[in-house]
Parts: sequence; structure tokens; C-alpha cells
Amino acid sequence: MFRSGYHGASVRDICAAAGAPQGSFTNHFHSKEAFAVEVLDQYFDYLKGLVSEALNDETLTPRQRLKQYLDIITGKLERDRWTIGCLIGDFSLQVSFQSKLLRKRLDSIFREWRTLFASCIAAAQSAGEVDSHFDATELAEFLLASWEGAILRMKVERSPAALERFKTIVFETVFQQPRASAAAERQRRIHKGSTAKSKRDQRQL
Repeated sequence: MFRSGYHGASVRDICAAAGAPQGSFTNHFHSKEAFAVEVLDQYFDYLKGLVSEALNDETLTPRQRLKQYLDIITGKLERDRWTIGCLIGDFSLQVSFQSKLLRKRLDSIFREWRTLFASCIAAAQSAGEVDSHFDATELAEFLLASWEGAILRMKVERSPAALERFKTIVFETVFQQPRASAAAERQRRIHKGSTAKSKRDQRQL
């Protein structure tokens, strides 16, 4: 289903890939739709693991955690040579109009996914890292929808350009740091560099 799409992967194809007789499919799933829901659930469990890895990393600030998640996903997309995207986004395009069952499951997935990011965005706002007065949930919706769009463009281009463009623009606009914070960060780096130089000079003396 990932490589061929929902419609391109028949029950026969699925059973052949699993090395299972076709008759066993109906013993476990009453329809191809029901099987697809199970596929989505397992995929989302895997994705939530990646979200947790990035957004719960307390060695980073909340804004840095958001960046880390996008970088983790970029790395995984690169390993597939930019040919395979996000199963949730793919299914949203392929089946949401035709299948009420899958549309409802996709909607609940997006809502849960949004909540995970909204918590991190709210933490970034509370820490004064993000210069935005928009509601954290709305920002999470924007982030996920725009990122999914960038992934679709990536698949067309077979290139990371859309992903990198999105990351650059979103963190310099929607998730930009307040000017005072950005200036303080620059000063911190300058001071750190000056301190390191002073220590080198002292060692040379």
C-alpha cells in the first residue's frame, strides 16, 4: 500500500507480499478498508514514536525540538530516495472521498497528531522562543498541513528542495524567534567565541 497506493494494492497483492493464502485475509479482515485502518494504526504508532523521540528531548528547547522532528523525517525520506512519502498524507488524498471509515480514522489521527505538536508549540510560546500570538493548536494544524504538502511536492520532484524550503521559511516567519531573543542568542554565541579565544590565548602565554 505504501509503494502502490490503496487502489494499486489489491487483496491478492497484499496476500502475495505476506506469503499468506488469500482465503486467510477474510478470516482476519471483513474488507480491504478494515485492513487499511489496521495499516494506518500501525503506521501512526510508529510515527508517534518518532514524535516522542524528537519532542520529548529535554536537551533541546521546544523550538529546537520542532526542528529536530522535521530533520528526523527528512532523513528517513532521504533513505527512500525521496520516492516514498507519508502514508497518512497518501491515504488522505486517495481514499478520504470514497471511504467514510478511512476518512473518520484519518481525521482522528490528525487530531491526535495535532495535539502532540500543539503542546510543544505552546511550550515554545511560553518560553518566549516563538514570536507568534496564534493559538498553538492552529499553528500545529498549519505545520502538519504544510509539511504534508511539502512531502507531496518532494515526491513529484524526487528532491528534498521542497522540504528544505519549507523548513527555512517556516522558522523564519511563523516560528521565528522574537527579535530580542534572537539578538540575545547572537550575543551569547559571540561571548562564547570570545571566551574560547581568550582561553586559547592564555594557554599560548
